[in-house]
Amino acid sequence: MSSNLDSGKGGITQQGALRLEYSIIGLGILALIMIFQPFSLALFTIGSILVVIAGLVNNLLPMAQPGVQTRSIITVAMVVAMIFGITLLIAMFAASLYGIFFLKPPDPNTTAGKIQLAATPWYLHSFTWTIAVITAVLAGLITLRSRNKA
Repeated sequence: MSSNLDSGKGGITQQGALRLEYSIIGLGILALIMIFQPFSLALFTIGSILVVIAGLVNNLLPMAQPGVQTRSIITVAMVVAMIFGITLLIAMFAASLYGIFFLKPPDPNTTAGKIQLAATPWYLHSFTWTIAVITAVLAGLITLRSRNKA
């Protein structure tokens, strides 16, 4: 038995397309509500993260059409996530170059300078490698999906 989201070979149904579209738009509205609420800084933080996610997920809105294959929607979502990962890595590299070329190096005679010089470089942090591995895995999965489709 197929669900409303995927009706076999025909792709998503009208109801599934509407549900996908309303979910994407609802995520953006929820993010904005969380940002502009005056009660909690934690909700503001979560809302700020959701705004970025909602902006990325908005790339799926053109896919919210009846008859679009669920496989296509998943592939587009993976491509968007991969591009975001590549953009994060490039941004970290650019920030590092900015620091190297335009900022005064830390003074090793001060406590703050000693701490800064002892800090782990950005390219050795686990966050950087996690983003790089996730991006590489997504690239591999997208390649495998395109080969299996042909």
